[in-house]
Amino acid sequence: MDKIKRNERLGALTKILTDTPNRIHTLSEFCELFGSAKSTISEDIDLISASFERFDLGRVETVAGAAGGVRYRAIPSPKKIRRVLNDVSERLSEPGRMLPGGFLYTSDITAEGDIAQQMGEILASQYYDRQPHFVLTMETKGIPIALMTARMLDVPLVIARRDSRAYEGSAVKINYIAGGGSERIETMALARRAVQPGQRALIIDDFMKGGGTLQGMVDLMKEFLAEVVGVGVMIATAAPQAKLVSGAKSLLILEGFDSATGRAIVHPSPEYTEM
Repeated sequence: MDKIKRNERLGALTKILTDTPNRIHTLSEFCELFGSAKSTISEDIDLISASFERFDLGRVETVAGAAGGVRYRAIPSPKKIRRVLNDVSERLSEPGRMLPGGFLYTSDITAEGDIAQQMGEILASQYYDRQPHFVLTMETKGIPIALMTARMLDVPLVIARRDSRAYEGSAVKINYIAGGGSERIETMALARRAVQPGQRALIIDDFMKGGGTLQGMVDLMKEFLAEVVGVGVMIATAAPQAKLVSGAKSLLILEGFDSATGRAIVHPSPEYTEM
């Protein structure tokens, strides 16, 4: 193999790390790939790490121990989080997004890859220390954000459905109370093969009103003997203040609507504006 120049190694290393967030790569892996000494690879990684920190592109971390190495985590700074959430709040406050029942139209925004990824980066950054084995969401609107969160954590995405599918095999079904002050009973199902007993689940969804669907997912995980290590949503309504699920973190708050203008009143959650 011809000798690889430093700028070539830096480009390739950056691509590999950012394409596999939260995945640990050993130095030996890079030494073999580039035909370089560990000291040389370590210097390259230090350069990338400093560049990422300077331009707020996430963190490149060294993991100690026998199974250690280096990994990339797309952890945004408080300044970047505020900027992203303010930008999304402004878009969600555009006229015409008010829906019957106190809901907010968000599907066009969450379907944009860059926004879904930014939301996923922020949500994932809250739960790295919980080390979930998978991300759980409910079909269908929460899938883009949940998928990006799962990608940032380097774990699978598991999707609960409103009914079982023949191609998924046998399933566990539960009934739950829909949130928002309604007494409506709904059903969710999950394939038995999707979750193993003892695994840790991170629940992610796009919208929380009363919290009934989220609590349903918590109850579903109990049926699988899985531990719920966190619940995160993109948007939560200010009312009702008491939610059926406890401990959920939201990125944005929907205070309500101005009926005269048709505008939603949306702002970042206080914990992010005060960072």
